[in-house]
Amino acid sequence: LAKAMSLLLGGYSLSFVGVSIFIAALTYITYKLLSDHLQKWFEMKPIPGLEKTYPIIGNSLYFKANAGEFFNQILEFCDTFRDEPLFKIWVGPVPFVVLFHSETVEKVLSNPVHLDKSFAYTFLHPWLGTGLLTSTGKKWKQRRRILTPTFHFSILTDFLEVMNEQAELLVEKLDKLAGKGQFNCFSHVTLCALDIICGKISKEKNTISSCIFFFKCRMSDIISRRQRAPWFWPDFLYYFFGEGKEHDKTLKILHSFTKKVIQERSESLSHTESDGESDRGSRKRKAFLDMLLNTTDENGNKLSHQDIQEEVDTFMFEGHDTTAASMNWALHLLGSHPEVQRKAQQELQEVFGASDRPATTEDLKKLKYLECVIKEALRLYPSVPFFARRLGEDCHINGFMVPKGANAIIITYTLHRDPRYFPEPEEFRPERFLPENAAGRPPYAYVPFSAGLRNCIGQRFALMEEKVVLSSILRKFNVEACQVREDLRPVGELILRPERGIEIKLEKRGTPTSAN
Repeated sequence: LAKAMSLLLGGYSLSFVGVSIFIAALTYITYKLLSDHLQKWFEMKPIPGLEKTYPIIGNSLYFKANAGEFFNQILEFCDTFRDEPLFKIWVGPVPFVVLFHSETVEKVLSNPVHLDKSFAYTFLHPWLGTGLLTSTGKKWKQRRRILTPTFHFSILTDFLEVMNEQAELLVEKLDKLAGKGQFNCFSHVTLCALDIICGKISKEKNTISSCIFFFKCRMSDIISRRQRAPWFWPDFLYYFFGEGKEHDKTLKILHSFTKKVIQERSESLSHTESDGESDRGSRKRKAFLDMLLNTTDENGNKLSHQDIQEEVDTFMFEGHDTTAASMNWALHLLGSHPEVQRKAQQELQEVFGASDRPATTEDLKKLKYLECVIKEALRLYPSVPFFARRLGEDCHINGFMVPKGANAIIITYTLHRDPRYFPEPEEFRPERFLPENAAGRPPYAYVPFSAGLRNCIGQRFALMEEKVVLSSILRKFNVEACQVREDLRPVGELILRPERGIEIKLEKRGTPTSAN
């Protein structure tokens, strides 16, 4: 009996010790988190902020649940603090300083210490992995170094044939809708942009791509909601009370799509190589995905399957959705301003004449006014309406000290409406970007592709694509917008998109003649 009691007490003692250690560890972790939070709270107290701010939960209860309403709320905050160099918001226990003046934005984007993306990007990891958009530190530098040659101008010309081909297919599709009243062009343009990135997907590509467009919008909505709801940041709460199951279901569909695309393009490249298609024409006809599949590191090793998956997911999101949104906004603005549209079409007439030949790189260089149209559309409707960085050291901004580890969020949408650099900022005026008018404008007053060392690697690709697609449409059709700006209701999730798409009418122009 004594032995049994001894064993029982010994077991009890071990259990007691285990529970004590657990409680002590939990107490220490709680103390550490609270002390870190309170330290940042007091360090950031001098920075202007919202009135309804509470410990631990911050301003989160004040945020609108609807994405469009939340975006408008952020814009209202920026307007309220317009005369301040910055202001702060607390998303749960995580502090963000909001920047929307060129001089304060420059403080962050020009400093290589602040290269890491914000905490908010961790919610993109299940979808995009740690590819070029979301990776940090050594991995980001290595991946950037590997992928940079892909965007060299001499390489970009290899994509031109696919861009022209897909633009022609889009024009053929739009031709069937011309003269038949208004329609929503958003999905048509988006599908074209997707095929430029991936090449032809399959015989059922229209159905598949339309579904993928829906699920990508759904995923963006799910992620952006979680980002602003700190009570759903812990996985166990998200899966038990939140949208965790819906998140995983949508994720599975998106990943199965990219895996299918990778497999089909890999097989296509293998067949091309085995058939000995090495003539110049075959080599030049490339989709962007082909370049990813053939990319090698400094030692000549190809990217792993996981690496390719990350970058395909990244570029199908960052390189396709952003450009598609930009082209749609541009079509609306052109359709709303017939005098601007006529100028763009006059330039196209001077470059192409009556020919319907595909665009060359020399043609694209001559489209100066169309480039101004694209840039002005990106000013008014930047594809990425805000992005964020994690501060790598204490940062002094206009007399305020922002501590290391805080997050800085740049509101591109508001930054681009600074009347100091863009008089009458709500007006659509492509002439703002003519060289004589842009001279002297601060470089960080206009950052549709971010800026500094971590700017968008694909901005020249995007500009080239937009010129090809928009010029193809304007050469064939006159565009009329069927919505006023107030009806568009921009939704600022991960990408800035109109709530209900872009409604336009098309009328055919005079029939050009083919070039010999």
